[in-house]
Amino acid sequence: MDERRLADLLDRVASGTLSVDRALEDLRDLPHEHLSDATLDHHRELRTGQAEAVFAPGKTPEQVRDAAAALAARASGAVFVTKAEPEQFHALLEAIPSATYHPRSRLVVAKRAEVATKLGTACVVSAGTADLPVADEAAEAADALGLGVARITDVGVAGIHRVLERRAEMEAADVAVVVAGMDGALPSVVAGLISRPVVAVPTSVGYGASFDGLAALLTMLNACAPGVSVVNIDNGFGAALVAHRIVRNRG
Repeated sequence: MDERRLADLLDRVASGTLSVDRALEDLRDLPHEHLSDATLDHHRELRTGQAEAVFAPGKTPEQVRDAAAALAARASGAVFVTKAEPEQFHALLEAIPSATYHPRSRLVVAKRAEVATKLGTACVVSAGTADLPVADEAAEAADALGLGVARITDVGVAGIHRVLERRAEMEAADVAVVVAGMDGALPSVVAGLISRPVVAVPTSVGYGASFDGLAALLTMLNACAPGVSVVNIDNGFGAALVAHRIVRNRG
């Protein structure tokens, strides 16, 4: 439940079209809901602007289904399941037939935000083809949250001319989400070329000394160019949420 939905409920009580008892019934589980294996935070959307997401690893298909279905039933905006396996998605379809699954990113969109016009634009930039699963997760989540999404792929710093020729496209967006593995240098380069905020996403792509993305993470945290924020390794979803907050809270 978000502010708009809560205000509508209170308006109906004030106008007499909704009884106090029915309003109390709707509000009783507003802060949280207890399932057999989870306690869902329905108040999160009201506090932060985005409903709780379901992190699928370690959960049974039934646990994923029940949590996502309960969240989608009460959320006004988008609801996601991240890093899901096909069997978890198939179980979820029993409860939410309209849910969609993106196999490469393993992102499930259980519910999309309903927006009349796009809130703004995120440009998702990826260094290499191997980074696409994480870049896809960021782009698909941003789209479901109500952002316009532009994509720029395979522009890693090994061919710096590829980045330079796309500068205008990155500058045209409200925020850039930059995804890279290996040495993780691309976000710092992009941040030195454009005036937009940059959300950096390290990936676990690379050879032995990349330490499954740790090298890229440390590079991004030590970016020379200012204006870079960094999320965790392979966390394209988290980057989309940062981009959404940046755009949604613009002055």
